[in-house]
Amino acid sequence: MHRIMEIQKFKYDNAIVKNFTIATIVWGVVALTVGLLAALQLAWPAFNLGLEYTSFGRVRPVHTNAVIFAFIGNAMFAGIYYSLQRVLKARLFNDIISKVHFWSWQLIIVLAAVTLLLGFTTGKEYAELEWPIDILIAVSWVLFGWNMIGTIIKRRVKHIYAAVWWYLATFLGVAVLHIVNSVEIPVSLLKSYPVYAGAQDALVQWWYGHNAVAFFLTTPWLGLMYYYLPKASNRPIYSYQLSIIHFWTLIFLYMWTGPHHLLYNALPDWLQALGVTFSIMLIAPSWGGMINGLLTLRGAWDAVRDRADLKFMVVALIAYGMATFEGPMMALKTVNSISHFTDWTVAHTHIAGMGWNGGLIFGMMYWLVPRLFKTKLYSSKLANAHFWIATLGILLFAIPLYWAAITQWLMLKEYTPTGSLAYPNFLETTIQILPMYAFRVVGGVLFFTGFLLFLFNIVKTMAIGKMEANEDSEAPALVNPQKRNVAGETVHRWLERRGVRFSIFVFIAVAIGGAVEIIPLLSVESNIPKIEAVKPYTPLELTGRDIYISNGCYNCHSQQIRPLRWETDRYGEYSKIGEFVYDHPFQWGSRRTGPDLARAGYLGDVSIGGSTTYKTAVWHYNHFMKPLEMNPQTIMPAYPWLAENDVVLDLIPKKIKVMKTLGVPYADGFEELAINDYMKQANGIVQELKASGVEVEPNKEVVALIAYLHKLGKDISGVDEDE
Repeated sequence: MHRIMEIQKFKYDNAIVKNFTIATIVWGVVALTVGLLAALQLAWPAFNLGLEYTSFGRVRPVHTNAVIFAFIGNAMFAGIYYSLQRVLKARLFNDIISKVHFWSWQLIIVLAAVTLLLGFTTGKEYAELEWPIDILIAVSWVLFGWNMIGTIIKRRVKHIYAAVWWYLATFLGVAVLHIVNSVEIPVSLLKSYPVYAGAQDALVQWWYGHNAVAFFLTTPWLGLMYYYLPKASNRPIYSYQLSIIHFWTLIFLYMWTGPHHLLYNALPDWLQALGVTFSIMLIAPSWGGMINGLLTLRGAWDAVRDRADLKFMVVALIAYGMATFEGPMMALKTVNSISHFTDWTVAHTHIAGMGWNGGLIFGMMYWLVPRLFKTKLYSSKLANAHFWIATLGILLFAIPLYWAAITQWLMLKEYTPTGSLAYPNFLETTIQILPMYAFRVVGGVLFFTGFLLFLFNIVKTMAIGKMEANEDSEAPALVNPQKRNVAGETVHRWLERRGVRFSIFVFIAVAIGGAVEIIPLLSVESNIPKIEAVKPYTPLELTGRDIYISNGCYNCHSQQIRPLRWETDRYGEYSKIGEFVYDHPFQWGSRRTGPDLARAGYLGDVSIGGSTTYKTAVWHYNHFMKPLEMNPQTIMPAYPWLAENDVVLDLIPKKIKVMKTLGVPYADGFEELAINDYMKQANGIVQELKASGVEVEPNKEVVALIAYLHKLGKDISGVDEDE
């Protein structure tokens, strides 16, 4: 006799999907608008508007965070919450958790935008948000995971579908990355210092930074691809076996690749070698996923020709393939010497962001919204127009940046027949690539125009349709999913029935790489040899460093000289790992829009940005106040507020106290003398400025920033390279 299956009725929660969809559209407009402003600022500095809160250093992190966490993040949650319910045949675990997750995530985005524009930042790329917001992110992320795992537990299907594997890996991976990278000690409500210093901080940050790309911008979207591509094309995924190989190899290999962002930097060679090795290995699973997706469309190419949703998904997969081939190639040292610190990296990330993530978002939304609102897409013609405009925009955005990167690199390494640098002044190379920055703006405008067509089309589709907030559905009850099946069940099929064990194996795969790379650098003191000449920052210099970070100077300047001839001839002695032991956070940078500043305070005969003269206090002051008068061709904006803003002196003893907690060797009780020490050093700079005709008070931000720049590289001037 056959057992009669109990049919259970339930309702899908579509309201939460709608909320995240609307948030995606709203924040997409914001993210792209801010990105367009940043692109305009690089091509024409007047677009900085002369204001503190609209300067490039403040705008750029708002753009990156808005794109990643607001636009892409909300789309990710919309796609996951819709698909998760359908593949598990269950309503989301808890309606209240869903709502709190949604509103907490929107609150995080608003707080991020406000605090970053106000200059409250940790100075760590993609992890700039200060400690209270980090805590809120952790809470919101736990709610997301709780909701997802609870839904998995109450599912009505025996086996967990491939898309859900990727969702689980996303939750666990991001949780590990965020918690480890965000360990910091608060100074005040919106100021903290990371517990890691120098090379340790650099390694942890780029372990996080690269894997934020992996576990926020890749793994969830691969899961969404495994659901929405078969649905949109009405074809089963090409290979179940390939999806298994793709999943486990990718989540294991990714966590080892972070050090490839730090090649030729002051990092142990064994770490750099690990980063390169695993980056090259990453090509195989990445392309396996791309192939699995493209071959799913076999027999559906006529539909691809006519439908914008499928075309966007195809372009997304192609962009994914390009980016995951280019990334490992950029991890090779010979290629990295060209790509690092240039616009090549910017082009690479935008191919991935605009092509892979953007393509999947647009394709998913064009398929999802009509079904959510039980209607047809308002205009297929507009959707197809959006596709061609956006694709052209991506090309016009990225190609000029590749051109700019190669042009600048060739100029930076060019020598005259007599053996001297042909272009010793970094600005000479920047001037040559400004036309490429203008072309990038054209590409950005096209992409934004396509987005506005998308916005209009989706809003009109919502208007003509009607959504059921609670959609009726039914499915057979799940009977004893833990029971082992008949002989012949594979280990993986067995594991797919055991949600908790599956998650444990995912966590192990995700955690191994980071543990092997990070723990030795944190625990083995000999990995970071000390340089006796390197001293802690004075209170004035420490304050100046915080102001440097607050204004986003790290977005344009690096503080890391690689052991390459054209860098040491231009900037001075290459950087040593022991130079940075008191740097919380590190400031090595990832893009040079201006010259490297690692030796900006060096007093010897060394070329700093093409000049062999020491930069005096008045030179720095004039450079901040009126950079165009210092050099009419510069793209650096003015910073007049530095001479107007007061330093919060009451925070200085607290900063010193936190630094002592972090192991910086200040004398006992020094925090009580810190303000007097600050004023003594500040008055010296004030007198130097006064002698040149500049009147400024010692508690102004500009004084502290000048002191910090004077500090850079000065400690190791004349130090033997083997010391």
